[in-house]
Amino acid sequence: MMSVTAALVKELREKSGAGMMDCKKALNETNGDMDAAIDWLRTKGLAAAAKKSGRVASEGLVAISVSGTLGALVELNSETDFVSRNDDFQTFAKTLSSLALTASDIEALKAMDYPNTGRTVAEELTHKIATIGENMSLRRMEKVSVESGAIVPYIHNATADGLGRIGVLVGLSSSADSAVLSGLGKQIAMHIAATTPASISVDDLDPEMVARERDVLIEQAKASGKPQEIAEKMVEGRLRKYYEEVVLLEQTFVIDGETKVGNVIEAAAKDAGADIKLTHFAHFILGDGIEKEESDFAAEVAATLSN
Repeated sequence: MMSVTAALVKELREKSGAGMMDCKKALNETNGDMDAAIDWLRTKGLAAAAKKSGRVASEGLVAISVSGTLGALVELNSETDFVSRNDDFQTFAKTLSSLALTASDIEALKAMDYPNTGRTVAEELTHKIATIGENMSLRRMEKVSVESGAIVPYIHNATADGLGRIGVLVGLSSSADSAVLSGLGKQIAMHIAATTPASISVDDLDPEMVARERDVLIEQAKASGKPQEIAEKMVEGRLRKYYEEVVLLEQTFVIDGETKVGNVIEAAAKDAGADIKLTHFAHFILGDGIEKEESDFAAEVAATLSN
């Protein structure tokens, strides 16, 4: 059997990203054959990743990339916030957002080749799970584009450039100066991060959301004992209030606390001497909608130490 040297272990570790003892074992199992050892690690990585796949991953990062008039947001989840501060994890998240610029959807992104690895994005994700030791999930992506104008990114409390827990992309269609659009877009993105609107306009609002809200308001009006005519007016008035809460253009701008967002855009267009239209936005909040497990950290540590 070939002697496994420290240099061989180091080389395999650099190529695979796996731990030192795993690299040593892989080389021993494959009689020092580097390519076979890498394949052995990948096979074992798949098994290790499968064991972790059932664990909840609600931490991680939202990553954002913009190229010209196209932007992409992705959410990459991990089990702990500690992992999200890892340089390797951050590079992975940022690379995924760059790749997402040319992907049609999340499944297409997973099928893309991951740079300089010989693996697909999905395979690289599995490799990261095995190497880092936590379950991870490439949960979602969204793109925003305009034919002409500006795509403005915003990360709230950024962990690193283009990375954080809350990400927003704003698409402004206009021939106005790019500096004007960038400034306006950033303010709108900050507003979106603070208020989480459900749609740009009333017409864009999900009809099911409106129907549910209307049903609740009708029941409330009936319970008040008011005459039918007055009850109907109550419902319409409360619906307008609802729109002001969830529709972006109807919301009060958080920057000045007075003006509707729609009016802010109109004023900016007038000052710029060009039409400005907010065509689309994307907004990710890390872990939003993921049911988190309650855990006893002290008990987990004790169990780990006892094994």
